[in-house]
Amino acid sequence: MSDRRVVVVTGASQGIGRELAVAFAAAGDVVVLAARNRDGLEATAEAVTASGGEPFVAPADVTDPSGVEAMAGLVLDRYGRVDALVNNSGVGGPSGRMWELDPGEWMDTFAVNVFGVFLVSRAFLPKMIEQRAGSVINIGSVTGKRPLYGRSAYTATKSALIGLTRTLALEAGPFGVRANLLSPGFVAGPRFEWLVSAQVAARGVSEEVVKTELVGNAALRRLTEARDVADAAVFLASDAARAITGVDLNVNSGIIMY
Repeated sequence: MSDRRVVVVTGASQGIGRELAVAFAAAGDVVVLAARNRDGLEATAEAVTASGGEPFVAPADVTDPSGVEAMAGLVLDRYGRVDALVNNSGVGGPSGRMWELDPGEWMDTFAVNVFGVFLVSRAFLPKMIEQRAGSVINIGSVTGKRPLYGRSAYTATKSALIGLTRTLALEAGPFGVRANLLSPGFVAGPRFEWLVSAQVAARGVSEEVVKTELVGNAALRRLTEARDVADAAVFLASDAARAITGVDLNVNSGIIMY
């Protein structure tokens, strides 16, 4: 058993999830890497090792109750504890006007972005409560607090996480367990480029117009970087944030300030 803190990161196979894993490893933590994409997890594990961290690859589909319980069992059998959980798994969902969306795609978005957060949290919270300590960090989105054309499914899931996080903070607080939400802005990378393309197709406007709308109104006039989100998560999981719970923290370069 390691004497390092144990941090579980879902959606750790790419993007923000990989940055989260590397940042926690750099902070000296054991990092449990969970996602469906085993190849991506192995690549993240290599990055964690390169940063001096101790990775543990634990593939799991966050929408599968039995699979999530099995993954949590492996982690707790191996380490005997969990100090922080970062619910980062998420899908972009369908794009289009609400009345044109496929119901199955809508439900699939909720299955990963909301139900998955519930399942993974449910699996690890009993151990945190037993320990009388722990930090749950849910990754939301600026889109959960302001509308974006054609993105009703994704927006609804990220809005739901705000209420879920606040309720968890209230319920788990008496046991010394904290719960917070991070709301990233538009993060540089493939998903941002996909979002821009989807907006261009849905609205019939130019790429330049979309990018100006998405980033031009940010106070810092820049995209958010995945590392910005990771650094904030490391802070929220630390003792430096021991009095912070139920918070929706904007990490979005000033796109919104509420």
